[in-house]
Amino acid sequence: MNKKINKIQRGLVGKITVPGDKSISHRSVMLAALGDSPVKIENFLKAADTLSTVGVMRELGAKIEFSADNILTVKGNGLCGLKEPQNTLDAGNSGTTLRLLMGLLAGANISANFIGDASLSKRPMKRITDPLALMGAKIETTDGKLPIKILKTDKRLKGIEYKMPVASAQLKSALLLAGLFAEGETKIIEPNISRDHTERMLAAFGAKITRENNGVTIKSAEKLSAPENIFVPGDISSAAYFIVAALIIPGSDLIIENIGVNPTRTGIIDILKEMGANIALENTRVICGEEIADIHIKYGELKGVNIGREIMGRLIDEIPIIAVAAAFAKGETKISGAEELRVKETDRIKAVATSFNKFAEGMITETDDGMIIKGGLDLNYATADSFDDHRMAMSLAILGAAANGTEIINAECVNISYPEFYATLYELNNRRTI
Repeated sequence: MNKKINKIQRGLVGKITVPGDKSISHRSVMLAALGDSPVKIENFLKAADTLSTVGVMRELGAKIEFSADNILTVKGNGLCGLKEPQNTLDAGNSGTTLRLLMGLLAGANISANFIGDASLSKRPMKRITDPLALMGAKIETTDGKLPIKILKTDKRLKGIEYKMPVASAQLKSALLLAGLFAEGETKIIEPNISRDHTERMLAAFGAKITRENNGVTIKSAEKLSAPENIFVPGDISSAAYFIVAALIIPGSDLIIENIGVNPTRTGIIDILKEMGANIALENTRVICGEEIADIHIKYGELKGVNIGREIMGRLIDEIPIIAVAAAFAKGETKISGAEELRVKETDRIKAVATSFNKFAEGMITETDDGMIIKGGLDLNYATADSFDDHRMAMSLAILGAAANGTEIINAECVNISYPEFYATLYELNNRRTI
């Protein structure tokens, strides 16, 4: 499906909400399935990726029922109560589902076969399988990619100390989940701190987990104590598109309510403020161990900045929409240390360069580990490819809405993380008063 986005002629005003955080939604279902009492999860993101996790956990024996679109109850069978699946486990397009559950099932010593869609099948999993093998897991794969088999072993996994080659929340989380079942302690050392939702949620479930500087240590657990309720805050990665839209569309004055502002996720706020953005966090509070705030954004002039490796773990998913902000900033923006983008749903460095340059030739110069963005160029109407990548599609929509319009090829891929995205953009475009 292609989608035409018109230029927005007036500022974005008023208040909106965005769907629940994708990372927290995944983890809430996985960990709730390891408890032995019902857990009510509110504001759950009901999208293709998170529904892949729901489907897999049901195959593993968890009882999961939706009482509304974004409210579900999970009843597990205890820490060691997962059952061996009768069917192949399909992770769909979700790298989080696959990578975290590889660690969980290897630790729980459960045999399983994983598959995924064409995009996920191209993504490398060796960075997960190698450290799991060091712990004693038996995993069959060809070239470190799907399909992947987790094989039952004669012994429990053993805890290890592992120095991660890159800051990756998915890798860290997979090893922590394996460490729940492993003998002794498992310690993971990050080069830079990545998002820590797994650590926070494990602590909320009673796991023995500690952090010291860039190291996270987890001890083997006999049981998890599930909380009765989990509230999933709004996803800052989804809010990012409307944050940037309000910054670059004249006359905007927008509040996005109930957004998770966990410090390991707010790299985009820090970078946009460095660019000169008028952004304020209001009504800050803590719910279920996660910081939440309303984000107030006003239109204003931006300037180019340098974005380096040290912050990538806190904003890697937001690079495409940061590139949109940079396109409207004064001067150049240089992004480096982002080679992880080449192994996402698509090669996002190449995708951004290819599609954004349709709007203005030479706007993006691709580098091995990032890109250089020339701000302030005249932008044309363009037909641009999303490369079946949800974050690309939403970034192109904001770029087109702030410029002279666009037609997005394969626009329906937003259903992976934000099915209501186009409806929210349309509603904002047609709103006349605060």
